[in-house]
Amino acid sequence: MSGIAMQEKARMQAMVGEDLLFLTDDQLRRGIEAMFFAYRAFTADPDMILADLDYGRAHHRALHFINRDPGLTVTSLLAVLGVTKQSLNRVLRTLIDDGLVDSRIGRRDRRERQLHLTPKGTALERRLSESQRARMRAAYRAAGPQAVSGFRQVLEAMMDPETRAQYQALKDLPEDR
Repeated sequence: MSGIAMQEKARMQAMVGEDLLFLTDDQLRRGIEAMFFAYRAFTADPDMILADLDYGRAHHRALHFINRDPGLTVTSLLAVLGVTKQSLNRVLRTLIDDGLVDSRIGRRDRRERQLHLTPKGTALERRLSESQRARMRAAYRAAGPQAVSGFRQVLEAMMDPETRAQYQALKDLPEDR
């Protein structure tokens, strides 16, 4: 790319960036609606699987985060999910009773309960997340690397500081667990 073409591209990107600083209510409404419809599509396949098992989205979220961080404590899961202890206990009790999650006594603190997926739980989590990964992969490929980075920046900017800190901590976990 020539120097002039690169300068023109940078100028156009700056103009687009400036336009984003002055979004109209209509543009914001369309963005909100796009998030609603995207979330509905994102959760549709797992919702069908969950309904067949008499589970809800809270079960899926618990399985996801336990899979992401084996040994996660109940207290940490409470903080990540932002639900009440009573609500989480109902979800965990079902997952444990159904043989999907194993609750073990903490190694350092015997009062803690560390959560691990059983092989059955790992298989269900994988099944629930497969369609979501495929949907994200296809959308990311269609949008391109700059859009992926921008999308992530927008999502992170929407988080409050405490939530962003939790998200950052998860990002720092090893991928292959």
